[in-house]
Amino acid sequence: MRVDEAEFFNRLLDYRNILYLCHRNADPDAVSSAFALSEAVGGTVGLVDGCNRVASVLIERLGIEVVDKPDPANYGFVVVVDTSTKAQLNDIELTSYCVIDHHTTTALTENAEFYLHRNATSTVEIVYDILKSMGAPITRRVGIGMLTGIITDTGHFKHATSDTFRTVANIIEASGIEYGEVLDLMAATPQDISMRIAILKAASRIELDRVGEMLIATSHVSSFGGSASSMLINIGADVAFVGTTKDGSVRVSARAKRDAVNAGVNLGQMMEDISNEYNGTGGGHSGAAGIDIVADMDEVLHKCRAMTRKILENSLGATSRDISCEDEEEIEEKEGE
Repeated sequence: MRVDEAEFFNRLLDYRNILYLCHRNADPDAVSSAFALSEAVGGTVGLVDGCNRVASVLIERLGIEVVDKPDPANYGFVVVVDTSTKAQLNDIELTSYCVIDHHTTTALTENAEFYLHRNATSTVEIVYDILKSMGAPITRRVGIGMLTGIITDTGHFKHATSDTFRTVANIIEASGIEYGEVLDLMAATPQDISMRIAILKAASRIELDRVGEMLIATSHVSSFGGSASSMLINIGADVAFVGTTKDGSVRVSARAKRDAVNAGVNLGQMMEDISNEYNGTGGGHSGAAGIDIVADMDEVLHKCRAMTRKILENSLGATSRDISCEDEEEIEEKEGE
């Protein structure tokens, strides 16, 4: 049952001992959304399988009490936060639960008691509207967490909308925090040497397709696929897919620039469509998404490239070519033809 912000809050008041459950490798959007709700309604913040570096700094600096790998059976009700698939929860068993999420698609709503789903740039923005509807105060700790969640989920406002900026302004005004405080916190996040190695390896293994002026990049690493795919976008790709494997399953992290999204690329829908072919799970946003499936990684990455090429060819009226093995002289020669 779909509900609005006021109804979501009112329904939570019917439960005791609530667990706010964040997806594996939880990011600041998930952690700060869960924290804000726990502060306003009461309950426990749970990490199904750890958190990323920025979220870890956030938890430490704000003194957020979290439970690692909680058993949902030990709680009266579970609020699944910022999560669109069961795979993101490591397929743990859920019985009585609801969902609050902002991704383009979310399969978890099917068996939820109720859910609040809106296509916003972050879950924090939806949580803010809940707090606003119930007249709950936004403390400095909650404000810092919420603002960090928005900044990271929008790629430092690259994917922000006018509604995003309005919410940011309202959070700053309500909490009394300064924007610089959040930037300082994020700048203090240590760089992980393993992540740096993975990013460099992803760049060295890159395969490229060109469609008009658009570049599609694919690569693979053993970990940090999300960071690697974002890096490929930062260094010049318009769409990037990075595969990782673990325990026989394949995860593909996908990212796209706004121009590619405007040209028709919807990674959230693409990941969902591909995952359905393999009876896996997938979804996300137009510009950032992922899948978890059991399949051959090369086959899946090839499928991602092929689907993206077709979309861009139809949209741009251009043909594609693989330029992975071409050197600079070959590319310049073709440009001159």
